[in-house]
Amino acid sequence: MAQIQVLDSAVIDKIAAGEVVERPLSVVKELVENALDAGASAISVETKDGGIEMIRVTDNGSGIEADQVKNAFLRHATSKIRQAEDLDRIGSLGFRGEALSSIAAVSKVEIITKTKEKLTGVHFVLEGGKEKVFEEVGAPEGTTIIMRNLFFNTPVRRKFLKQPQTEGSYIAELMEHLALSRPDVSFKLLMNGQVRFHTSGNGDLKEVIYRIYGKEISSNLVEITASMPGAEIRGYLGKPQINRSSRNFETYFINRRYIRSSLIAKAVEEGYKQYLMQHKFPFVVLHFTVEPERVDVNVHPTKMDVRFTDTAPLYQFIVESVTEALKERELIPQVTLETAEERKFSATKDRSVEYTPEPFETRRNHQYRLQEETLYKAKADPTHGQAALAAVAKVASEIQIPAPVQTTQSELPPVQMSLFEDKMITPEKREEYQILGQIFDTYWLVALRDQLMIVDQHAAHEKVKYEALIRQFRERTVISQNLQPPIVVSLTAKEEQIVKEYRDAFAGLGFEIEEFGGKEYALRSVPTDLYGCGERQMFEEVLDQLAEGNFGGGLTVVEEKIASMACKAAVKGNQTLSVREMEALIDQLLTLENPYHCPHGRPTIISMSKYEIEKKFKRIVS
Repeated sequence: MAQIQVLDSAVIDKIAAGEVVERPLSVVKELVENALDAGASAISVETKDGGIEMIRVTDNGSGIEADQVKNAFLRHATSKIRQAEDLDRIGSLGFRGEALSSIAAVSKVEIITKTKEKLTGVHFVLEGGKEKVFEEVGAPEGTTIIMRNLFFNTPVRRKFLKQPQTEGSYIAELMEHLALSRPDVSFKLLMNGQVRFHTSGNGDLKEVIYRIYGKEISSNLVEITASMPGAEIRGYLGKPQINRSSRNFETYFINRRYIRSSLIAKAVEEGYKQYLMQHKFPFVVLHFTVEPERVDVNVHPTKMDVRFTDTAPLYQFIVESVTEALKERELIPQVTLETAEERKFSATKDRSVEYTPEPFETRRNHQYRLQEETLYKAKADPTHGQAALAAVAKVASEIQIPAPVQTTQSELPPVQMSLFEDKMITPEKREEYQILGQIFDTYWLVALRDQLMIVDQHAAHEKVKYEALIRQFRERTVISQNLQPPIVVSLTAKEEQIVKEYRDAFAGLGFEIEEFGGKEYALRSVPTDLYGCGERQMFEEVLDQLAEGNFGGGLTVVEEKIASMACKAAVKGNQTLSVREMEALIDQLLTLENPYHCPHGRPTIISMSKYEIEKKFKRIVS
């Protein structure tokens, strides 16, 4: 019989390290989160060969006391919590006390650290968890940790790492998320000696989005700010035209921690539902501030999966907040007539020299922020533009970056329509509309000021019909009809629990449900209007929606049926309409809260500017 024996600490550390250190990405994550917890305002990360050969993380945080350095590398040694109760109110990114111990167990680690109060710092070296060097050295305030030769003592695990380029891409994505989580911290990422990105740390989330995702996305954002008792949302929603084919561009943070949450993703997508087509997903960067008692981040060592205590209210809050934020904006896609070559030339021509300060150059950082603030004020107050621009030029000369070029209003090309301030689709502007006619028996041309709007008649009519039907459904108490005999359905244990938990939701939809013995349930009453469904089919579809975690009370199913009815009833493409019919439909469209998208997310209206048209005819050369 095999003997049972206690493993020694070295073996235990290597086994435990597998939960925390899966790949170079894990090392960067743990070290950068430690730097943030140490109060760093600037963090620099450098990697070689995808982080397999070397990772260096430098910060200007509080540093580690000399007599605490060795303790920091012991298992479950942490300064973040003291007792089990502290897990209910975690405010730091790290708290398990496993990171440094796990990293040191499978690599060669070197740390140089100094606190503000000390004149000198400490240099500590470990290989495979064993101490090699511990000495006093001169060092700047903060901490630098260098990890070399990951999994040098566990070759089997090293063999399963991917190519350096792939491992490096994981690190780049992680650093992008960390930069988005803390716009107030300057992040710099170098990979094989090349700067991947560098943020200024000026606290502007939109600036970080610009540096990571570029101009096209950063210029098509809708700001969102909302709160409920115990929770708050702030961040940016992408306009529907920058939709994606996957959820990779949905980025969420809970208390500044990047997380994954199917509940949040479903709620956000529900808020976008009437703006996006099926199988399309939004671009969002959202920060959630939630009371620590309401969220559990201690689910997995990666701390990316979270649980919430009050799921239903939070779900509804997110849906309503996203819907409201998008509803307040006029979301008409702007069509450009530029060719690919013209876009390339324009992008090259307009690209200004980017400037980002080095992490520790405090004075240059301050002056850069001053320049940005001064330039913003100059744009906001044209009457003081000359003086403000002169001030900007002075600041620019001091920090040796290009000053902004002053142009007259006539030379400026128009930006994306300023639809946040002056909506085009309003009843007040109805008299200014000029219906030019119908083309291809499907689209209408409508002129308004310096814009040419193109309306899809089927999508527009479908939206009008849908809103009328949904309003009827929401504003009246649902009328039920008794069934004789009742419909008997058999439910699984999970379905039984859902029926009991959401009994009020089913009643609100017009269902009267009674237990019929065992797993059988009787449908005594059903809604009078089933929107094209059979009684059993409607009940089962609502049940399936709730089983998938839709906390909207089954309303989504009803809305989908109404959308289908509206589509069938709407005027089709390739159908000739008179001017009077077009005018009547436009009048109806103007009364809607969201006339810009049909129920399936397709745009009802696109627009083209006079500037774009004149540019194509070479009346404007730029």
